[in-house]
Amino acid sequence: MKPLLTLANLSRLNSLTKYPSIPTYHALGDKGRLTPEVNVAFTSDVHVTEKVDGTNARLVCTPEGVLIGSREDLLWATGDLIHNPALGIVDTLRDFAHQLRDHSFTEAVVVFYGEVYGHGVGAAAKQYASQGTRGFRLFDVCLLKADLVSDMLARPAEQISAWREHSGQTFASVSACDALAARFGFARVPMSGVYSCDVWPRGLTDARDFLNGFAESKARLDGAALGKAEGIVARTADRSQIAKLRFEDYQRTLGR
Repeated sequence: MKPLLTLANLSRLNSLTKYPSIPTYHALGDKGRLTPEVNVAFTSDVHVTEKVDGTNARLVCTPEGVLIGSREDLLWATGDLIHNPALGIVDTLRDFAHQLRDHSFTEAVVVFYGEVYGHGVGAAAKQYASQGTRGFRLFDVCLLKADLVSDMLARPAEQISAWREHSGQTFASVSACDALAARFGFARVPMSGVYSCDVWPRGLTDARDFLNGFAESKARLDGAALGKAEGIVARTADRSQIAKLRFEDYQRTLGR
């Protein structure tokens, strides 16, 4: 693999490894209200995890080092003395980055995606922490092979963005994510169950009622946190289908 961590490559590598948008389960209409249209019609068992309300973060593992990024920007790399302190992302993930650096990522770029949450992180901070504690929960892992990375880094930025938003990245299955989390010591987003696609709710009201069963967060960092969950993420085992269901979307549309 050609050198990756060069000034010329960083903006493209940033775009290449951003987390793609997850669609809402029901389509969004006027004024943020949901419509009866289903964006993702699940065709196999649905794995449900809690949607933690913090800030999206990523650990980008390359043969030359590990970078830490927010949803939009790269913030720090192993070996750097100065970092962007935004939302405590680097402070929360730096030890993980040093640990990952000691493993061999010679044939691919591997990206660990998760949520940094808790003290000082967004409006929902008190739902998870009553004191100065932050956590990180892993929700996805992406594998980008060396030849693909080399090819994509030679493309214009707009092509990389379009490729990413049209499912160009290859994500690990649920079981592979679990195995990688265990291997590297990551806490996973809380698992809420597996449901047959045959009984998965289709209508707006049914989805709202189903979602109400997951109102209490399992990701609290201490016992005094308020503990209100943001919603859930639903995916198939191979991650070929994925969607999010948020309480505020269904409450805005249907009321409580």
